[in-house]
Amino acid sequence: MGSMFRSEEVALVQLFLPTAAAYTCVSQLGELGLVEFRDLNASVSAFQRRFVVDVRRCEELEKTFTFLQEEMRRAGLVLPRPEGRLPAPPPRDLLRIQEETERLAQELRDVRGNQQSLRVQLHQLQLHAAVLGQGHGPQLATAHTYGASERTPLLQAPGGPHQDLRVNFVAGAVEPHKAPALERLLWRACRGFLIASFSELERPLEHPVTGEPATWMTFLISYWGEQIGQKIRKITDCFHCHVFPFLEQEEARRAALQQLQQQSQELQEVLGETERFLSQVLGRVQQLLPPAQVQVRKMKAVYLALNQCSVSTTHKCLIAEAWCATRDLPALQEALRDSSAEEGVSAVAHRIPSRDMPPTLIRTNRFTASFQGIVDSYGVGRYQEVNPAPYTIITFPFLFAVMFGDVGHGLLMFLFALAMVLAENRPAVKAAQNEIWQTFFGGRYLLLLMGLFSVYTGFIYNECFSRASSIFPSGWSVAAMANQSGWSDAFLAQHTMLTLDPNVTGVFLGPYPFGIDPIWSLAANHLSFLNSFKMKMSVILGVVHMAFGVVLGVFNHMHFGQRHRLLLETLPELTFLLGLFGYLVFLVIYKWLHVSAASAASAPSILIHFINMFLFSHSPTNRPLYPQQEVVQAMLVVLALAMVPVLLLGTPLHLLCRHRRRRRRPTGRKEDKAGLLGLPDASVNGWGSDEEKAGGLEDEQEAELVPSEVFMHQAIHTIEFCLGCISNTASYLRLWALSLAHAQLSEVLWAMVMRIGLGLGREVGVAAVVLVPIFAAFAVMTVAILLVMEGLSAFLHALRLHWVEFQNKFYSGTGYKLSPFTFAATDD
Repeated sequence: MGSMFRSEEVALVQLFLPTAAAYTCVSQLGELGLVEFRDLNASVSAFQRRFVVDVRRCEELEKTFTFLQEEMRRAGLVLPRPEGRLPAPPPRDLLRIQEETERLAQELRDVRGNQQSLRVQLHQLQLHAAVLGQGHGPQLATAHTYGASERTPLLQAPGGPHQDLRVNFVAGAVEPHKAPALERLLWRACRGFLIASFSELERPLEHPVTGEPATWMTFLISYWGEQIGQKIRKITDCFHCHVFPFLEQEEARRAALQQLQQQSQELQEVLGETERFLSQVLGRVQQLLPPAQVQVRKMKAVYLALNQCSVSTTHKCLIAEAWCATRDLPALQEALRDSSAEEGVSAVAHRIPSRDMPPTLIRTNRFTASFQGIVDSYGVGRYQEVNPAPYTIITFPFLFAVMFGDVGHGLLMFLFALAMVLAENRPAVKAAQNEIWQTFFGGRYLLLLMGLFSVYTGFIYNECFSRASSIFPSGWSVAAMANQSGWSDAFLAQHTMLTLDPNVTGVFLGPYPFGIDPIWSLAANHLSFLNSFKMKMSVILGVVHMAFGVVLGVFNHMHFGQRHRLLLETLPELTFLLGLFGYLVFLVIYKWLHVSAASAASAPSILIHFINMFLFSHSPTNRPLYPQQEVVQAMLVVLALAMVPVLLLGTPLHLLCRHRRRRRRPTGRKEDKAGLLGLPDASVNGWGSDEEKAGGLEDEQEAELVPSEVFMHQAIHTIEFCLGCISNTASYLRLWALSLAHAQLSEVLWAMVMRIGLGLGREVGVAAVVLVPIFAAFAVMTVAILLVMEGLSAFLHALRLHWVEFQNKFYSGTGYKLSPFTFAATDD
């Protein structure tokens, strides 16, 4: 957890990997996940690198794996997870995996092809049998061959008398949606010289490709004339009809039907044997595929990492550069030594200086990961910059709870998060694929603290589902007000809520032990009291939060050796912030402590005093809070304004003077450079601010400082801070606004739903029946509106307060994460 406050020290190491042991070494580094490789072949095309052939072989295997996965999914089988951690296989095993995979894939293609052809044949036999068994043949032929009907053509055929023509038949099957169009086209094209009969199959047949049940329409067409027969065959071909031979004699049709049924049974037996063999092949695929996929992915990752290495001039070793945490360097040396021990030549790793900014490494656990994710969403911190995440663990749930404070709502959120925390080790919970669930589950500890802090602020506000609770005796005595005010019974009947006046003698007996007195929930001036309290509380919290952010910048300046910024930036910033808005907080607290209830009616207005402070004026009707107040306020404004030119010009002028002193000492450059190379790591404390980078002081090759860029950066920073102090202080008033909105929405929901339901029935049985649907509606709306919608709104506002108002005081977020070469994702 020590690295949570600042990113760990990261060093650039150079690895000398013997060619024979390079694969083993990189594979072991992938298992440990210690280093992030730098690409030393950035100018080389991906097709010209050393191990491109091996990468292509792995990609071809992945294509074969994809085909096998599709076949497994088509068969409805699930691939098991590989048992244990599988190491990357040696390069010689790639040929064995490739041969086994290709053999299984070829067997699977052959068996699938045979199965498909058998299914097509069986389907044809079933259709043929269905056509012969439909029974629209003999009667149709007899009726229309030897007698006339209403469909008999009036004109005789030109070739001879009608009874001398031979009647022919075309039988087959067509899809049902094509049958009407086929019938119309046949009639129009053949001009009535045919008789067609269509009938739907009673039992649907299995489709040979999709395997789903499909209905078919069988047809029998009788015609005379060879030209008509050619037209019929062409039309049926266009409609993709299945045409089968149709015998005129009934005995011959029965014999053909029996033969078709026998052939269908034989084909079904052969198809069953084929499917059993297919299941055996799929079983072997199920055993081979999961470990082979993991191994090939790891092998491909190793070769991609080796492609980033350069080859030594003697071609006896590979040279790699990688970022590695300093605390992991002993583990790196040991891993390289163990991996290359079998080859007789040990791999070597040593630290080298670097002018590039190292990556940021902050180790997290399941508790801190969600809070670190909030910070990283704004931007990854620069190398060894102060990390806001440890402070966000407390401040983020607290600011959320200020806006969401309610004991009931916070308890529901806490219990929901607690259930996820207790079930976090269950495989079914981890394997859930729902995106919304994954979002909630990833932030379960954040939700846990948000709910817990909301319960705390709910006790402060004394609100539980918008209802106040009397945990302790009230500090107010309404009897004293009634005795001294002379309220009549008619007045009390018309005014269900009374105004609390602490100026009446004997009314206020003392402060409530914890939180807000519950009697305020029955007072007519309840809302005005909470408005004043929450608005001032928001200003106090905002100024303290921003001042804390400015103070955290001190640790950045001290760590990076920029002590001049303590006097030229941090001190003016604190003076400007506390001299203006810190003074506002002082006025609020001073008025709370020194103005009593007796003098509350004539108490001065803090807002008018604050406005007059900037105008250098005074109001005759607004008396001062303390003696010499106008003088103190004028001094604070002048002091704050005097800090603006210091903040604007101090750092640029200091950098220019330091740059000129360095130019007068040309011999010191070589000494500094030699001393830099002698350091164990030249990139530990060498990362200053944007102004110094713009000036080129971080680059020994930079000859000239760019004053315009330095002044521009500092001017932007000064304007942003000075204007931000005003806008950011006002931005914290969202704590007041959302807290009141949440309380009023809870009150409206209670009044419009539960209060009406509780007043509907006076008898026990009637009330129980009525309250069941009403309470269900109240629970659904509470969860949907107050927990989900209001919770999301408060979450987004708390996020903005941390990103904009807090983190921009000390956190740049311009770094990049350390992405170690690891097989962790491959194993998962």
